[in-house]
Amino acid sequence: MSQRATITFVDGSAVPSVTVEELREQLIHYKEQTSLTGNQLEWNYAEAAFPYTIETKQGYEELGLILKGTEPIYHCILMGAGSRLDGEKVRHYVELLLPDAATSGDKSKANELSRYLAKSWKAELQLFNGRIMYFNPRK
Repeated sequence: MSQRATITFVDGSAVPSVTVEELREQLIHYKEQTSLTGNQLEWNYAEAAFPYTIETKQGYEELGLILKGTEPIYHCILMGAGSRLDGEKVRHYVELLLPDAATSGDKSKANELSRYLAKSWKAELQLFNGRIMYFNPRK
């Protein structure tokens, strides 16, 4: 059975919502940051930190991204952006989905990516195990 983690934009988040294209840009930024870390360490850290290619399915570009693994221990992670009605408020979210064929390496990378994204957007993150992490300023 597939597993999912959800990043929800709440009051106090850095951005109110993101599109799939903005999500792609954020992932590219993550890869660039890890390559800079690798340069400092004189090691190809970008390949180890983000062992995926970012793809979309033709005709469904606005629905989400497919992160395809470039190494045997990584298969894929699905990512998408959307919104739902929560009471009277519309809540925007980003969802990370691990299909049945996903490996434990995929789950580890998805946890790492979801924490990075939620922290940079100051959003609320519900992890794959159901626990919630709050990166937004709360009073």
